[in-house]
Amino acid sequence: MNLTTLQQKIEKAPDLDFGDIFNNSIELFKKVWVQGFLVILLSALLIVPLIFVLYLPMVSIGLINPEFFENNAEPSGWLIIPMIGFYVVFLIFVSVVGFLMRAAFYRICKNKDLEIPDAEDYFYYFKKDYLGKAVLLGLMTAGISIVALLLCGLPMIYAAIPINFIPLFFAFNPELTAQEIIKASFKLGTKKWFLAFGLMFISGILAQFVGMMLCFVGIFFTASFSLIPQYFIYKKTIGFEGNLAKETVGGDANENLFLK
Repeated sequence: MNLTTLQQKIEKAPDLDFGDIFNNSIELFKKVWVQGFLVILLSALLIVPLIFVLYLPMVSIGLINPEFFENNAEPSGWLIIPMIGFYVVFLIFVSVVGFLMRAAFYRICKNKDLEIPDAEDYFYYFKKDYLGKAVLLGLMTAGISIVALLLCGLPMIYAAIPINFIPLFFAFNPELTAQEIIKASFKLGTKKWFLAFGLMFISGILAQFVGMMLCFVGIFFTASFSLIPQYFIYKKTIGFEGNLAKETVGGDANENLFLK
């Protein structure tokens, strides 16, 4: 599906019902809460080792010169530059891992929602065909976020909604360029901004509240619920390219949906 087709679908998108999407999200969450937890767990397992790598320069300095930290000495340029480099690499890595895992989660959501028999591949997008684009999208998203924050922070409230649609367009339209994915995401995010903001806000609060009631550990199991409303906004606005089929979660029996 090319950018022009996507933009036309967004322009002609019907009004969506808040209650329907919220109810559909709850029903789908019942099917994918385990997968959502595994996405969070796998993301942590990939990121935590790099956190230890970040401390290697400091540990090395402590081993070479134990008195360095005791004397409150100011770090020299030869230490600061590598640390900055490590942090930049770390932030890029975290961004890309989170992005790819989220895209994989949306692919799993689609398969569960439409009852498509397929393996739950959490590393589906960890391939060379997708990695380059994912890194570029991560850098572009970071750039947009930084600019939005520099503009007194208020534009970040607006930009946060379209940014949340980027993994969806990447997951279901990997043939698009990074620039086209950004354009389509902002087109949909702007068109359905208030609906998406309301759903994300309510689902986020609900996920945290229920998680805290489950001794806080439950947050890891409920966090993925806040990602599902965006999936249904995309699904009901654009659909999936392919053969006609009926919706399987809270949908109208007469409503057709394109499957990829």
